[in-house]
Amino acid sequence: MASTKFHNSIRKYHRWLGFFLAGMIAIYSVSGILLIFRKTDFLQFPQTEIHQLEPGLQTEALAKTLRIRNFKVESDVKGVIMFNSGQYDKHTGEAVINTIDYPMPLAKLVNLHKATHNSPLFFLNISFGVALLFFVVSAFLMFMPKLPFFKNGVKISLAGALFALLFVIFAS
Repeated sequence: MASTKFHNSIRKYHRWLGFFLAGMIAIYSVSGILLIFRKTDFLQFPQTEIHQLEPGLQTEALAKTLRIRNFKVESDVKGVIMFNSGQYDKHTGEAVINTIDYPMPLAKLVNLHKATHNSPLFFLNISFGVALLFFVVSAFLMFMPKLPFFKNGVKISLAGALFALLFVIFAS
């Protein structure tokens, strides 16, 4: 059985890491809340981008160059290709794209949750996940196993895990 000194050390590390991660947890929670509403226009505003492309692109080359999801040509009249989110002038090569997106700081927050292994944010996300896993383990090591706090904590943790599991199974 571990000593009181060991449990007090874990409490100290848990406390200091908790203070360090408090800001990160706030940022991740805001970005997670924003992602819940990603299919709506909540906090998103119209934005216009102008790209100078090679003149004379055909429809297939334009779609490949712009890399727009669900690209669909609506018309091709007098050298202007109209598509679902903008237009392209074949003579000048100017493409105007109209989108609805978050303003810059919020867009960065949303991208924080969408980071893949190719992104520099990958390391931040992995570190954050490992730190949260440490919180889970260290929460059980903060009290001596004989104490009522520990036994009640295990029961509450099991109830929380069961609640989350049932919610995932039946709500999705």
